[in-house]
Amino acid sequence: MAKDLAIVLNNGSVNSAVISALAAQKHRLVMLYGQVVDQSGSRGRGAYDQQVAHFKPYREHTLSMPFLSAVQTSTPQAPTVPDPRYRPEMGPALMELLPLVALASRFAAHYQAAAIYMGLRVGPGLDELARATEFGQVWNELIQLPCGQGELELMLPLLELEPWQVVDVGHQVGAPFEKTWSCTADSPEPCWACRGCRGREAAFQQSAKADPLRLVKR
Repeated sequence: MAKDLAIVLNNGSVNSAVISALAAQKHRLVMLYGQVVDQSGSRGRGAYDQQVAHFKPYREHTLSMPFLSAVQTSTPQAPTVPDPRYRPEMGPALMELLPLVALASRFAAHYQAAAIYMGLRVGPGLDELARATEFGQVWNELIQLPCGQGELELMLPLLELEPWQVVDVGHQVGAPFEKTWSCTADSPEPCWACRGCRGREAAFQQSAKADPLRLVKR
């Protein structure tokens, strides 16, 4: 019997690789990549394309969302110098995911998919986790009504995990970490100095796993 289809929101990141691998255990994948501007030559888009080749989904689509570029983000910007006291507002950040959830639900209706997978992660912090869990419950109720599928479910399997736990889960399910991109710079190689690279490095070190992007070809 064929597996039910699942919509997977994937942007080429570590989280995206892990949720894609998790979804592939139970479903055939329909992978969606959302872009605000043309990112055909970016490393993030390149990582997504590599993951598409790895997972061989039933279908894959690029969601062009140029309308979002005209709207200034409402999420407070982090300080230029990392400040451990800085904690971005969770509500506005979650609200900005709504366009992606809405588009994913439209594709779910078209493909009669059983689930939508998203790599949202907020960690075990009680306040943040409670807020994100509440949003997830509301989203689930909203997407089930217009799609007319009572069984459709928004899956957030990484929501309460620490970054190192995401890496650990990824190793358990065979996520292709060598086909992921975390650097905020669009350079040929990771800079290992930006926030994305430092977070990735810490996650792999804390999980006691080797990062394939750190392996140097000799």
